[in-house]
Amino acid sequence: SEQVAQYALAAAQSLGGRTLVLTTTLKALATIAQSLRASLGLFSDLDVLVQGEAPKLALIERFMAAAATKAQRGAILVASATFWEGVDLPGDMLQLVVIDKLPFPPPDDPLVEARSRQLESVGRGAFHDYMLPEAALALKQGAGRLIRSETDKGVLMICDTRLLTMAYGAQLLAALPPMRLLAGHGEFNAALDQLVEQRRTS
Repeated sequence: SEQVAQYALAAAQSLGGRTLVLTTTLKALATIAQSLRASLGLFSDLDVLVQGEAPKLALIERFMAAAATKAQRGAILVASATFWEGVDLPGDMLQLVVIDKLPFPPPDDPLVEARSRQLESVGRGAFHDYMLPEAALALKQGAGRLIRSETDKGVLMICDTRLLTMAYGAQLLAALPPMRLLAGHGEFNAALDQLVEQRRTS
């Protein structure tokens, strides 16, 4: 989580905020938020907004206000759960979405356990027939926070190497909206610079 925070921070500083960090657990949410605030200090030009510290609508309004004018501090919103869907931040209000881990259903959740047992009892695989499709749907919803219209542009950062190292990664990538895969830090930083330049000239 500390590494996720540092990657998100460097990118958010390039963009002047406009960053949403989506976590898969509340523990990761707390760690990432704490790490961001410790790195930034009190007098930073970025504000860290954290789910649970204010109502959802209030956090979204503060995030939008920070993106609406250059005079205010930029914002990084760190959230989980309900923020994976139903959050509409169109245009250049949101330019970077960071996802800490692939959003598989928690295996120790009673409902997940029951569903897995039910599938296995009829000869189906819990992972491929339930957990993988659920993760693909959640990942698509998370990515959907970034792209709200045909003209929206942004960068999606998924901080989980399993997306590229595991065989099922291709299935998860295929579930995402059509996107260009950035190869390495050079292309990533160039994409961020391009977003800043487009905002400056628009």
